[in-house]
Amino acid sequence: MSAQHSDFKIFSFTGKTKILHLTWFAFFISFFVWFNQNGLLLQIQTALGLTDEEYKSLLILNVLLTIPARVLVGSLVDKFGPRLTYSALLALSSIPCLIYALADDFTQLAIARLMMGFVGAGFVIGIRLIGEWFPAKQAGLAEGIYGGWGNFGNAAATILLPIMAIHFFGDDGWRYAIGFTGLVALGYSFVYFKMVTDTPKGSTYFKPNKAGAMEVTCKADMTLYMLMTFPLYGALAVTSWRLTTPSYGIISTSVASIIYVVLATLYLYNIYKIISINKEVLSKPIPDIHKYKFKQVAILNLCYMVTFGSEIAAVMILAISLKAIFSVSDIMATFGAGCFVFMNILARPLGGHLSDKIGRKKTLIYIFCGIIVGYFVMSSFSSGWAFGAAILVLIITSSFVQAGSGAVFGMVPLIKRRMTGQIAGLTGAYGNVGAVLYLTIFTFVSAQTLFLIIALFATFVLLMIIFFLDEPKGQMAEILPDGTVQMIDVE
Repeated sequence: MSAQHSDFKIFSFTGKTKILHLTWFAFFISFFVWFNQNGLLLQIQTALGLTDEEYKSLLILNVLLTIPARVLVGSLVDKFGPRLTYSALLALSSIPCLIYALADDFTQLAIARLMMGFVGAGFVIGIRLIGEWFPAKQAGLAEGIYGGWGNFGNAAATILLPIMAIHFFGDDGWRYAIGFTGLVALGYSFVYFKMVTDTPKGSTYFKPNKAGAMEVTCKADMTLYMLMTFPLYGALAVTSWRLTTPSYGIISTSVASIIYVVLATLYLYNIYKIISINKEVLSKPIPDIHKYKFKQVAILNLCYMVTFGSEIAAVMILAISLKAIFSVSDIMATFGAGCFVFMNILARPLGGHLSDKIGRKKTLIYIFCGIIVGYFVMSSFSSGWAFGAAILVLIITSSFVQAGSGAVFGMVPLIKRRMTGQIAGLTGAYGNVGAVLYLTIFTFVSAQTLFLIIALFATFVLLMIIFFLDEPKGQMAEILPDGTVQMIDVE
């Protein structure tokens, strides 16, 4: 690709850097929309008289459908391209925003928030696009900037929307603030469609040979792939069960039973698609240059389950948890929650940049050590702590967490180019599996216990990285439309 040979000029607005800026801002808006309730939920709870169980249910519902949405959107972006997919997603996200802003009771809030989970899938679209425009030696930094600056939409929503709601919009300020995010997303969808292209001029956009499931290159990998799809449905089933328990009672047991049957059917259909698509692929020998190891995908899934999954859960529970632990005001508690995502703007690009410079595997090992220590310290939070000291710990832990996400997606585009969207979708979905799992656990335990559980799981994933993750080396091969093979550097 001709774009691969130009310098990385971050303050330029031409060529590949222009695409990077337009795309991280699209991601910023998608997260600005997705997390528009975070800083406003205490106000919404007071305004509509929500119980604590309903409050926690909205947190879970916000991330629930993002799990299947990221897998679906990953397939769509590989098939239709990032430009069309991102533009459509942003435009459609305005609908649940407006529904949420007009809601008068918990049921309406819950339906709109469930629908809002789809916009969280926007992240995986940009991963494919940035991978098309930037070479391997710049992929980590570029993906880190995309993820870090875009992810800052979470912090912006958490910090800015409450200020807008209180100081500019009056008693129903939360409604206007959330409606505003939907209008912003709708407007930018047209800008993005007009100004972005899927690849640099003259480059080929490689598409999967088959739609519906990822291709693998050996039978053992197909078994591992089928295994790794189960948690996507399991997380949805666990959440459905939790929402039927007496303390919640959000859905009835009969409705939950229907959900379980639907999820089981979808899982079996997914297994059928995996087998049917790969049966033909594996029926004949696959040249070594076209092989890839699915274990790389599986380990990155677990890594993102720790990094992004814990970030989302922490941001959603920190406001209410900090208020309870330290007896601070709503504003200070919300500020503390916002601090956890504030370092995204620097830490996530740094994680990607380090993976470019010192190696993908080594970077993940160092970062996970920091994550483990950080969450262990957070598990000791108590009223005896100074609030300022707790904020400092949150910022340091968050820096490792965000850097870890940057390092994960610095590696994702280097596995198999034509399936980058699907790989990113599956990895991104695991981030939401983690978030749903952690938020469900939070309904049973304290925040401190949850942080300890995250630290223990991160320790397990660190061992997976050390013993099983391979450093990307050499080149990967893709086939051009005329049948010739193009080699793409991965180091």
